Amino acid sequence: MPKGLLEHVNISVSDNRRMAALLAEMCGWKVRWEGPAAGGGHTIHIGSESNYIALYTAPRVIGGFVKGLPLNHVALEVDDLDGAEAVVEKAGLVPFNHADYDPGRRFYFFDWDGIEWEVVCYY
Repeated sequence: MPKGLLEHVNISVSDNRRMAALLAEMCGWKVRWEGPAAGGGHTIHIGSESNYIALYTAPRVIGGFVKGLPLNHVALEVDDLDGAEAVVEKAGLVPFNHADYDPGRRFYFFDWDGIEWEVVCYY
């Protein structure tokens, strides 16, 4: 049977440089590529050597985002949950729904576009 890995996710954000900076500081990720994209937009690929998030920004995607349509949240695994939460707070975002149950601890936050993120650290 074939096996797969999640290679990337492409999301639209109003300011991809701001979001990339947050992800770089929170996760220790690097920009893998960036450049022009469809519709007069700009895309930044940020992540690890094996996977990344593509952050797409174009004039047509500014505003108008509705939480949960169709995305519920994006989950990120970190090795320092308290440090990650400090990065989120420093960015002016508000962590919520803290939970501690097997196999790990987690919190959530909404970014500037209303996209919900889960941040988890496994024991």
